[in-house]
This record gives sequence, C-alpha cells and structure tokens, in this order.
Amino acid sequence: MKNFDVIDLFIKLLSAKSITPNDGGIMDFVKEYLSGFDVYEFNEGEIKSLFLTKKFGEGEHLCFSGHVDVVPPGDGWSSDPFIPKIEDGKIYARGAQDMKSGVAAFVQACKEAEHFNGRLSVMLTSDEEEDGIGTQNALKALKEMELMPDFAIVAEPTCEEVFGDAIKIGRRGSVNGVLKLHGKQGHAAYPAKSVNPINLIAPILPKLAGHNLDSGDEFFEPSQFVITDIRAGMEVTNVTPGVLKMMFNVRNSTKTSPKDIEQFVRSNFKGLNYELEMRPSSKPFMTNPQSKIVKLMQKSIKDVCSVEAKLSTAGGTSDARFFGEYGVDTVEFGVINDTIHAPDERTSINEVQALFEVFKKVIREF
Repeated sequence: MKNFDVIDLFIKLLSAKSITPNDGGIMDFVKEYLSGFDVYEFNEGEIKSLFLTKKFGEGEHLCFSGHVDVVPPGDGWSSDPFIPKIEDGKIYARGAQDMKSGVAAFVQACKEAEHFNGRLSVMLTSDEEEDGIGTQNALKALKEMELMPDFAIVAEPTCEEVFGDAIKIGRRGSVNGVLKLHGKQGHAAYPAKSVNPINLIAPILPKLAGHNLDSGDEFFEPSQFVITDIRAGMEVTNVTPGVLKMMFNVRNSTKTSPKDIEQFVRSNFKGLNYELEMRPSSKPFMTNPQSKIVKLMQKSIKDVCSVEAKLSTAGGTSDARFFGEYGVDTVEFGVINDTIHAPDERTSINEVQALFEVFKKVIREF
C-alpha cells in the first residue's frame, strides 16, 4: 500500500460513508496501512472495534484512541458531505472535526514512528456516536489480556478559539432522573376532594431548580440539578391531575455521586408518595494535571503551536470516560470544535497538519 501524507489520509477517511455504527471500510484500510502492528478485533454485530499495537521497547504503553463513525449529515449542506471539498484552506465533509481529523493525525503519526520507548497502540471504534459499546468491549478485553495502556490520547476536537488552546483532562458525568409524584385526581371545582401533585411540588421546586450540589473547583463547574421537563394532567381546565412527572439531569463532577443526588431528591420529597428512577449514563473522571501525559501534551503543543494550552473539563461525554474508569491517565486533544454535527462541518488544513506534528512530537519525546 502506498504511503499518504496526513492530508491525503484525512481526505481518504472523509470519503468513507461511515454513519454510525458503520465503519465504511475504514477499519480494514487502517489494518493494512499500519501493517507493522499486531491486530486485535473486538466486534459485536455491526459494531467494530480495532486495536493495533507495536512494542518498540520496554517502556510504558501509549494508546491513541478515536472513532471512525459520524452522525448522519442531515440537510443544509452546500456540497456532498462525503465528497470532501477544499475551499479557502478548509476541508468540508461530515466528520471533518468530529473526528476524522484526529484519527488521520494519530494514524499517520504512528505510521511514521521509528523509535519509541515502549508500546504504541491505536484503538478505533465505530459506535462512539451511539452507545460507545465498541470502546468498552475493547478495554474489557485488553484488561483480560494484560494489554491495558498506561496512558491514552483521545483525539476529539477540543480547541475553542485557536488551535492548541485547550486540552481536556477530564469530563463531567451525567445522571438522568425521572420522578413521578402521586396525588389524587379530581374535579377542579372541588379541590378539597383531590390531592393535586402540582400543589405538592410547587413549594419544593425552588429548592431543586438550578441547585448546586457541590461548589465545583478549578477544573469542574458545580454539579447543578437541572429540571428538563415537568408534565401533569390531560390538557383540560376542569380536572386536576393524579400524577406529575418530572425529569432532570445532573452533569456531575467527581465531588458528587449518583447516591448524593438520590439523597438530595429524597430529602426534599420526604413524606410524599413518589417513585424515583435514576440512570447514570456516564461517570466523571479526571487525570492528574501533573501526569506525564498532560505535561508532555502541553509541551508538544507549545513547541509546535507557540500556544499555552489550558486544562479543561468542559463539554459532554466521550470515549475518554471509559479509559478513566480503568485508571488510565487520559487526555483529549484535537482541532477546533465549532462545526461538529452541523451542516458544512469543516476544519482547516493547517490545523490537521499541526495536530499531526503535535502527535509526532509526543511519540518522539514520550
């Protein structure tokens, strides 16, 4: 197979119609492209997970991770979302930012790696935009095989205004909840004969809505109780409801656990007839700011971009959280994040080239 430069590789990846959980043939291509790496596959139905690894020396294990799947393109594109368009130094295609730019950069960096003081790996999955089962399957298998990385870099788009301005060293968790408050349905003309759950919750709502469950810290904002939906009744004016349903979400830091959230809700609804269901969809994690991989990423970014990268935990969830659950020191770094999931998603050629150079430097100096 011919060698690509990072931009040609990026364009090839963008040309694959890899709408989640389809990999669009990318996994087979990368296996062949990184032919010197050992191959492990952990597939489950349509969901594909690929782990490529090469031992260069006796040092620590660094893994680059990313997803090849993209969200559906939707409407509003000025060109075909799977035929990359280059205009004014930018490349337009679905996945340009999220996250084929990152995948191209680290695959090419690993392709060109000649010397490394340890084990170097690439992990790819095809369902990050859905449930992230692929990365979970791969990590579970690697744990059993005793091939768990010491450090991981997830190449999600992290930068905010200028390329190189932000590294993510952690993420908040997410806890979803549904509370059903029971009363007694009745005629609106006879309120004494009914128990209106709207009346029951009215004095409680100010204690819940927007309440900070912790004070946050220099890396995490406070874990706030966010009410996302309240509904009751039958959309008529003469019947009071028998049941009220409230939905909520908490993006929790490492300071607040699902158990803390449950205790907070129960303390406010004590003595009332209610049902509570809670489902954590992701756990919070944070890598020590003094970790080797954090310091090396900051140095490499500064050397390549002349930018001081801040350490951030902002944003939603990513597959980095699964590495965090296994105690792997994990950082996220990628191109500017401003058009992900949008029509005419795009990133600049210069950013992709610089991202590749940063990853090459990390590998060289690891």
